[in-house]
Amino acid sequence: MRAGRQTTLRRSVSLSGTGVHSGAPATVTLSPSNPGTGIIVVRLGKDGRTNRQLRVDPRSVYSTEFSTVLGDRAGPICATSEHILAALAGLSIDNAVIEIDGPEMPILDGSADEFVEAIDRAGIVYTAVPRRYLKVLKPVRVANGRAYGELRPYDFGFRVETEIDFAHPLIGRQSIAFDLDPATFRREVARARTFGFMSDVTKLWNAGYALGASFENTLVLSEDRVLNADGLRFADEFVRHKALDAIGDLALAGAPLLATYRSVCGGHTLNNAVLSALIADRSAWMMVEAGEARRARSHEELPAACPAPAFEAAVS
Repeated sequence: MRAGRQTTLRRSVSLSGTGVHSGAPATVTLSPSNPGTGIIVVRLGKDGRTNRQLRVDPRSVYSTEFSTVLGDRAGPICATSEHILAALAGLSIDNAVIEIDGPEMPILDGSADEFVEAIDRAGIVYTAVPRRYLKVLKPVRVANGRAYGELRPYDFGFRVETEIDFAHPLIGRQSIAFDLDPATFRREVARARTFGFMSDVTKLWNAGYALGASFENTLVLSEDRVLNADGLRFADEFVRHKALDAIGDLALAGAPLLATYRSVCGGHTLNNAVLSALIADRSAWMMVEAGEARRARSHEELPAACPAPAFEAAVS
């Protein structure tokens, strides 16, 4: 069954744009990779040669303030990784190389839609190698006040349950739940855009964030309306984008999950805290191959336990 085989891209494809926080231009190129290599992020120097690289796994998160920044002990490699990682995970891409020549992934239209279109242009190849999954064996939960995230066992794939609650008349309480597969990702999640509030703009600018934000890449809300001329793509676009972010953040497991992830009033920091707590508990997960869900793999195939980061509720 092809769904049980590892995938990669048929050919390379590139996109260019501006980082939503840095305002810096960048070109990102997605390329094929061999089975078992996972997702590799390569930062290119000014000469176009490899400067630094890392494998996407739980150790590769550098920070989670306003976006998921990948990096290592030497510092950050690239910011706002969540949308491209969500597109790869949502379309079931196991192995690929992401080359980036700037400090931040291009925000494009604020969703994962253009990354999906790029992957479609590149094409998807199924290999002969069985797909490997990270199977959650028992619930792992991280909470702070009303915000919490929890991974629970689920043998039928990866299920996402996301709930948000904003004190804004156009958002309020919204929730969405679905089993992730390429068709559902394309239809229900990929086109949902990042969002922000006009009242926060000055504060973000003063802190060095949102320097590349515009009506072309961000849903902007005043006190009582959406300021974008094209309006909403979904009536509940806000919670759909939070689900998109969660898919991208949990792609940092380094393998597709067999689990349900429930998030309430969460964000990047919460998503990373739950994943870190899972990996830190060696009794909470095992590696399995397609068709061999009862067969454990050595935990050494994933990074050593990562301490869960201090968590603050993130609702923006």
